[in-house]
Amino acid sequence: MCSTESESGNERSTFHAAMYPWFAIGHIVPFLHLSNKLAENGHRVSFLLPPKTQSKLQHLNRYPDLIRFIPIAIPPVDGLPPTAETTADVSRPIMPLLVDAMNLTKDQVEAALRNIKPDFVFFDFSYWLPPLARQLGIKSILYCVISPASTSYLLVPARKPDGIEQLTEEELMQPPPGYPPDSPIRLCRHESRSLLFAFQKFSRTATGLTFYDRQTTSMRECDALCFRTYREMEGPYCDYMGSQYGKPVLLTGPILPEKEKSTTVLDDDEHWCTWSSKWRLGNFKAGSVVYCAFGSECVFTKEKVQELVLGLELTGLPFLVALKPPHGAWTVEEALPDGFRERVEGRGVVYGGWVPQQQILSHLSVGCFVSHCGYGSMWESLVSNCQMVLLPNYGDQIKNAKLLARGMKVAVEVERREDDGWFTRESVCRAVKLVMDDDSHIGRQVKANHAKWRSFLLEESLQRSYTDAFIRDLKALIN
Repeated sequence: MCSTESESGNERSTFHAAMYPWFAIGHIVPFLHLSNKLAENGHRVSFLLPPKTQSKLQHLNRYPDLIRFIPIAIPPVDGLPPTAETTADVSRPIMPLLVDAMNLTKDQVEAALRNIKPDFVFFDFSYWLPPLARQLGIKSILYCVISPASTSYLLVPARKPDGIEQLTEEELMQPPPGYPPDSPIRLCRHESRSLLFAFQKFSRTATGLTFYDRQTTSMRECDALCFRTYREMEGPYCDYMGSQYGKPVLLTGPILPEKEKSTTVLDDDEHWCTWSSKWRLGNFKAGSVVYCAFGSECVFTKEKVQELVLGLELTGLPFLVALKPPHGAWTVEEALPDGFRERVEGRGVVYGGWVPQQQILSHLSVGCFVSHCGYGSMWESLVSNCQMVLLPNYGDQIKNAKLLARGMKVAVEVERREDDGWFTRESVCRAVKLVMDDDSHIGRQVKANHAKWRSFLLEESLQRSYTDAFIRDLKALIN
């Protein structure tokens, strides 16, 4: 291995880690943040990544002398666009083809690992990687970018007893045996229905495994599990994961990116800069603007887009909505209700491109964040001054929302019909007003709880202590 020895001769002072995340920006970016944190402490990182994606994310590499990108070519798969590298390049129906492509990179990954000889390889989706790493004398660590509260609800051996192929909606409405008894996570029918995908074949090859099988195989075969959370928030779920798999559970902390020092809009996207110069957040009073966004992969129906924006219109508050075009539309603007833009002109806007979310959340005019409660957005909202309204769509987002709204009581979830998950403009308006109204008991409660958690999470020593402990745990694995 390439690590050096300390003066005592008993412990390596630095190590070399490889990274191979799933081909999705929402997975790659947290791996890059972890890489930066390791490099900040003097450790080397080799990051395996498709070449065009590398160029798009190069700016996130804060330590180019210690973090090296290694290109992994996407193998051709029948039906997969030849230029596709990540989930952002494909529609959901053909995403299994990208899974097949990742499976076909095994030989490239093996060649790279043989060449660079790292101490560890961090991964999250390549179930075939732990046995390969073991053959090469490399420790494999499953770095899960999803919350342990969500992961432990679905992806544990107790969830699917031997001999059971497919679970029902009713079974998924209840947590698995042994799940933390005080957990607020209980699902209704439409929420459990969104988890059925995990027990269906997840690629188009004849040997395709289900998502559940891929992930549980990875967790059984790896040397350690790793989550980007704090024990103070999700400790019981981490302990449950450890007991289910009999593995060490390492915690990195959320490793949030450093805030931009500039007070102006980011210049990474020319379209956003041009557009935002015409609609300035600074024109509104402090804490009055509602910011609404649902991540890079959420695509609503036209009906849901209309119900959402009409709900924000009903609040009477200024708002900024960032959405992808809905199904069947080229732009989000063409899906807006008749007369909507004229009615909210000067007060509310809907934007269909990339936005600098972290900077928007830190703007003094923004006071509320309506989100899908993806794990990254969850952490960004917790450390912001914005009050939280949650409208989760599927999978881990649903369980994250339960943790924040029912467990920590720092947010309000938009009410939906239990059978099909439909939400109304009135329920959107009601949720926003609850968190923005100082006279509301619920509003005062979530603001107070949020303020306490924010103060705790922003303690300078907290992330540092988790990073130090994480690095000690890594060294213990190889010494």
